[in-house]
Amino acid sequence: MMDERARRIALECKGFMHDEEGMRLHELRARARAARADRRDRQLLREILGVHRHRRARGRRRALCIDHHRGSKRNQAGWEYPRPGARRPAMRARWIPSVIRRTLEQADLERNVVLMVTDSVMAASIVPGPIGMLFIDGGHSFDSAFADYEAWSDKIARGGVLAIHDLFPDPQEGGQAPIEVYRRAVASGKYEELPTVRTLGVLRRR
Repeated sequence: MMDERARRIALECKGFMHDEEGMRLHELRARARAARADRRDRQLLREILGVHRHRRARGRRRALCIDHHRGSKRNQAGWEYPRPGARRPAMRARWIPSVIRRTLEQADLERNVVLMVTDSVMAASIVPGPIGMLFIDGGHSFDSAFADYEAWSDKIARGGVLAIHDLFPDPQEGGQAPIEVYRRAVASGKYEELPTVRTLGVLRRR
């Protein structure tokens, strides 16, 4: 269970993720740690988590957070989902990392979370597996979403978790790239489906 201080800090963060989805990620991460402890597996649990304006659960394993921190075109004025106060990409590249670092400091997570400011595919080329948990919530164009999946999915360890945010079965409710990535993963036969929480899809590597 997340302690109250960590939960308060998480809820104070601006974000596009529902609290139930954030708590589900926290639960999955805790279970992954417990499973490795039961097996006396001393290998470091690596987690690749998108961090762009999202709430994160506190934990004690290392987490690698990858983001280019330039924001998404779809949230800029004139695009599909404009957000009041959205900053231009050049500004976000300077602004977002400082916000995240302040939050990590408040949550006492600076020694547990590593920020990598780069393209996801580039990061995948230098980060070895296996990964205990992969959370995909980056770019929502088809090219970007599928590139994230193809670059990282084979690094997930057996029994590891693949979580994908923003699944919208109805195209009228949201973009279709994330759910198409989810469907491709299921069709591969490499994963079993776990319960979905709101728009957070969860799969376990066979």
